[in-house]
Amino acid sequence: MLYYMLYYTNNMAEGNSMGKSQNQARENVSRYRDKMRTQGFRPIQIWVPDTRSPTFAEECRRQSLLISNDAAEESVLGELDAAARDIED
Repeated sequence: MLYYMLYYTNNMAEGNSMGKSQNQARENVSRYRDKMRTQGFRPIQIWVPDTRSPTFAEECRRQSLLISNDAAEESVLGELDAAARDIED
């Protein structure tokens, strides 16, 4: 957001209209995406939990309590610990 505000402010100070700066930004993004595609990459979009949400910590705690002292969870944690030890060695 800060980059956008600075970019917008600089372009307005230079007398550029918003339409021109939007077109320039669109062209820059297009060039960047083309460059990345030629290097063998492709764009993806993923949705992840918003860790800044006030309910995020509450939900983490709720889910943790659901599996605490669960035999299957203890088994999985044991396997993860063993795998981590193998990596460290």
